[in-house]
Amino acid sequence: MSAILDRLRPLFYPRGVIVTGVSAHPGKFGTVAFHNLLAYGFDGEVFGINREGAEVLGRKTYKSVSEVPEGHADLVFMCTPNKINEDLLRECAKVGVRAAFVASAGYGEAGEEGREMERRLIALGEELGIVIAGPNGQGLISTKLSMCAQIVAPYPPAGPISLVSQSGNLASSYMNYGCLTDIGFSKAVSSGNSAQLELADYLEYYAEDPETSVSLAYLEGVEDGRRFLDVARAHTLRKPLVVMRGGATSAGKSAASSHTGALASDDKIFSGVCRQAGIARAETIEEAFEAAASFATQPLPRGPRTLIFTVAGGWGVLTSDACVQAGLELIDLPDDLRATIDKMVPARWSRSNPIDLAGGETRDTIPEVLELMAAHDEIDAIIYLGIGIQASQAQAFKDGPFYPDFGLDRIAGFHDDQDRRYALAAAEASKRHSKPILCATDMVYTDRAYGNPGPLGVTESGRLTSPSGHRAVKTLSHMVRYSRYRQRVDG
Repeated sequence: MSAILDRLRPLFYPRGVIVTGVSAHPGKFGTVAFHNLLAYGFDGEVFGINREGAEVLGRKTYKSVSEVPEGHADLVFMCTPNKINEDLLRECAKVGVRAAFVASAGYGEAGEEGREMERRLIALGEELGIVIAGPNGQGLISTKLSMCAQIVAPYPPAGPISLVSQSGNLASSYMNYGCLTDIGFSKAVSSGNSAQLELADYLEYYAEDPETSVSLAYLEGVEDGRRFLDVARAHTLRKPLVVMRGGATSAGKSAASSHTGALASDDKIFSGVCRQAGIARAETIEEAFEAAASFATQPLPRGPRTLIFTVAGGWGVLTSDACVQAGLELIDLPDDLRATIDKMVPARWSRSNPIDLAGGETRDTIPEVLELMAAHDEIDAIIYLGIGIQASQAQAFKDGPFYPDFGLDRIAGFHDDQDRRYALAAAEASKRHSKPILCATDMVYTDRAYGNPGPLGVTESGRLTSPSGHRAVKTLSHMVRYSRYRQRVDG
């Protein structure tokens, strides 16, 4: 096992967790963390510390850390006032704790007195051989152990993304999108003030972690730019890294400084670092999550040659504009592909890129066209627009006064089955030919009330539905840039 995997193992794979600051009051952070560890079924022992030894959530607690059996807990989750944490850390060391997540605030972000306290805490951790995450952090998860050691709710499904965030609420946002899309996380940590374990430490760990396929990071400042660049380069040689940065403007820098105490660096320099290191830099939460989710679930494109497949003209027009603006190559429709489709549908189809069948398809046409496109040597990537439109009409039938008579029940069932079938066909063709096929439709959100089988089929295939062609293009452009980077550095 490498040094970094060994160093952070007690943080992400503890045998047991001690939670300090557990109270009978359910609003206290310690109680919330205690609840979340128990409620999500942590695969290990949980030891709540309460000064009175009161029963909390129907579970026994301990009056002091010294009562915890030695060797049963590797991690302490600290929700206690900062002034008593050093004494608690000494007690934790005596029972075998090797990692601490410090949720307590009032450290480096709170002025000179807090910074001095933070320096003492880190020095003590180093003296005791305890790695320290935080302080002033929200918590961490490790889905392999069903571990939700957090003072907030989001606990995403297990999956291939790992996250480090210098903001707790941004960590929540990303994990909420994991819950929404069912594309999950392996690990996530809110690094807080990063007083000892820095963002680069977590990225170094994720680069070597076999359960991480892609890393996602939110940062507000980098203290050691050289180390960040070295770690990021090593990471992107093995797997994609998506980064979103706060504090790019003067107002953002000021906010970041008061938030985590981090020193925001020059944004132009940071952009250069991203280009040098092959980092996919995103501007919004949605862009960052969708890029990470697609890196984790789709093959990388070999190049920028893109084909748009749409069920309606306007979506195709807008997505074509977005492709060109993003630097993707909207290729001319290959002659042999045009000739083949000519034999499949009436002559009114678009006969160009975007491919719009203009309603001329029969039962099997769309799966067959998806297969033809994915198999073609001149095509690197496909954006499939409008999945779910048939199922949307099916729902209108079901909601109307004529259903289920007049054959509406049969056609509604057919439409639902077809859209789900298209989603699965897109995923299967993508896997078979190792090319990304990104599905996009606003119905992933607008039809959530009843559950449109089109986007639900995409979810069932383990992939993401983009809410628009523009968002799919943005995601694809990140994938193409990273693919080119890897081709360049891999020779």
